[in-house]
Amino acid sequence: MDPFDDLLRGVRANGAVFGGSVLSPPWALRFTDDAFLTLCVPLRGEGWIVLADGTARSLAQGEAAIVRGPEPFVFTDDPGAPEGAVREVTCGGAGGVDGHTVLMAGAYRVPGEVPRRLLRVLPPLLVVPDDHDCSAMHAYLEAQLTTGLPGRQIVVDRLLDWLLVCTLRDWFDRPEAAPPAWYRALGDEAVGPVLRAMHEAPDRPWTLASLAAVAGVSRSTFAKRFHELLGEPPLAYLTEWRMTLAADLLGEPGTTLASVARRVGYADPFGFSAAFKRVRGMSPSEYRDGAGRQASGRPDFAGRIG
Repeated sequence: MDPFDDLLRGVRANGAVFGGSVLSPPWALRFTDDAFLTLCVPLRGEGWIVLADGTARSLAQGEAAIVRGPEPFVFTDDPGAPEGAVREVTCGGAGGVDGHTVLMAGAYRVPGEVPRRLLRVLPPLLVVPDDHDCSAMHAYLEAQLTTGLPGRQIVVDRLLDWLLVCTLRDWFDRPEAAPPAWYRALGDEAVGPVLRAMHEAPDRPWTLASLAAVAGVSRSTFAKRFHELLGEPPLAYLTEWRMTLAADLLGEPGTTLASVARRVGYADPFGFSAAFKRVRGMSPSEYRDGAGRQASGRPDFAGRIG
């Protein structure tokens, strides 16, 4: 398990395909899913993505685009088309693949604080060319849309999930991207194993010494290297990660402060509550009562990007 795995665990597509029935020129679709992420892949033809602020970007056949929401955006054959020509749509349910232009789209509502950390490091719109590692799956994806076999929608949605992960991974590896510090650090021979260990077992009683042992270097060497790569001490990163996990656990029905504390590495709820309030600015009880979840209803892109 690593930070990338954690951020995308539980993120599931609500997919749809738009073909000749709605993409007969002139056409313009406004996506109104209120999704935090939307994946768009033209399986045939091309179009333009127009964001809420007017930014427009062409999207060629086979290219994969991820739009950061939740604001609506438009996919159109003409970015200069009049507003009245726009048709509102949402993702949900695979359609037909007839027509010169066929768009595959998946909406992701990104539940919880953990995956929303990913939103803070993404641009409003990213596009990965057709030469990426995911392109080989496009023909198979289109073939699944034409099958009459049971479970077609589930298959398509899971393929979209795979495509989202693959597209993000390829994007972070591109020179124009600005990947988060933790993503770059995953490739470091000392810090990478430590990040995976923290995310695999956040409840362990980690110390600087035990983390350095995982890294296979001295404490001073490890602390210096970790700070160089992530811009903060290792135990500060661990505390932030534990409190992010705790924020989601507090929203689960039937949980107690003591159980949440144990699951994120605290022996008692008092130490956990103090740490949570220090990091989140409110007590766990206040957060669970709704203030924190209401404040987290929309992504805070100005916040911490780790």
